Amino acid sequence: MNYKLQGLEIQSQLEMESLDNSSIHEFEDESPFTPGAEAQKTHSMQAVGECSFSRGSQASGDKVWRNICRSIKTVVFSTKLNLLMPFGPLAIFVYKLTGHNGWVFFLSLLGITPLAERLGYATEQLAFYTGATVGGLLNATFGNATELIISIYALKRGMLRVVQQSLLGSILSNMLLVLGCAFFSGGLVFHEKEQVFNKATAVVNSGLLLMAVMGLLFPAVLHYTHTEVHFGKSELALSRFSSCIMLVAYATYLFFQLKSQKNLYVPLNEEVSQNEENSDDDEAPEISKWESIIWLSIMTAWISILSEYLVNAIEGASVAWNLPVAFISVILLPIVGNAAEHASAIMFAMKDKLDISLGVAIGSSTQISMFGIPFCVVVGWIMGRPMDLNFQLFETATLFITVLVVAFMLQDGTSNYFKGLMLILCYLIVAASFFVHVDPSPADETQSKT
Repeated sequence: MNYKLQGLEIQSQLEMESLDNSSIHEFEDESPFTPGAEAQKTHSMQAVGECSFSRGSQASGDKVWRNICRSIKTVVFSTKLNLLMPFGPLAIFVYKLTGHNGWVFFLSLLGITPLAERLGYATEQLAFYTGATVGGLLNATFGNATELIISIYALKRGMLRVVQQSLLGSILSNMLLVLGCAFFSGGLVFHEKEQVFNKATAVVNSGLLLMAVMGLLFPAVLHYTHTEVHFGKSELALSRFSSCIMLVAYATYLFFQLKSQKNLYVPLNEEVSQNEENSDDDEAPEISKWESIIWLSIMTAWISILSEYLVNAIEGASVAWNLPVAFISVILLPIVGNAAEHASAIMFAMKDKLDISLGVAIGSSTQISMFGIPFCVVVGWIMGRPMDLNFQLFETATLFITVLVVAFMLQDGTSNYFKGLMLILCYLIVAASFFVHVDPSPADETQSKT
């Protein structure tokens, strides 16, 4: 009996050992830490990672393309005015094929117009992120980039009068036509009330414009009174010295406006909107900040290319159309060059953002008079070109009277459609004056001196 029990115990122990050994072998075969299982698991994880990475990169690529298509649709295909965009490449094609300056000038005018309007749109979008003051400054900068590029190109070719007249025309167009259209359009939309703007900005800009007039007036008076100490040299030396002073004054103005006294330039409608919860809730940017910057760069570059063809065709268009070169340079060319300021100033005024419109129009005039003209004098000095601040007596008198009229309109800090209409009518008088004005030739100037 005992032997049987001992035999059963020994047999049961042997069975248990065999079961334990088989379990251990099965556990070793199924263990994830074995080399085979680990390699298989690693391979499967890599496959899943590669699949998810490819899906992620494909999704991000699709998102980028969707954003690009959306941005192009918003900027390029959102207005019917962009139907004129093909006239830009057509102007280049006509220039290469026929060289007919009249058609090149006309087609370039049509091609630049929608680009300048879209430039104003991109600046308006950027103003959502930068604020009213910086937005107006950026619009003036990008809007005047065309004039500065044209001026440098003309300086290289020695076309000094084209530089002077185009810059002068840009100032007159911004102060009278652009500001007048902004006041007129805003006054019609908000005819039940009188629009207001910050007088501090208007006063400072008016002072800078009067300083610019003083810088242009003294060389002209010195020239026509024949009171130069050194004939032919004092006038140029005075122009270069005054240009450096004006550049310093403009740099100080930028620091004063953006850093030192920036609270002084808070638009009045922004102060009111702080107390109104739903003032601008319905407005939001349609494109991002970087998209606005990219579109600003593209539009500015394309406008600059077409502007070069525009300048080359001025003299030929004057002969073909029987128009004075002064009228084309002072009136027709700045209207297209200031189309960006024109469009954006009207858009902001119609949205009751008159401070931005004022910053676009008057700020652009201030930038051209205090930076653009002195900058061209300095660049001409570097190039060895005798570019000076003597804009001739007729042009200087026109600028002086224009600054006085605009400063008088801005002194009370209010706007309405009647003020805008008066500014537009003043610009028509200026345009008619240059239509009958003959620019004196160098020979005539030499005879007047002797």
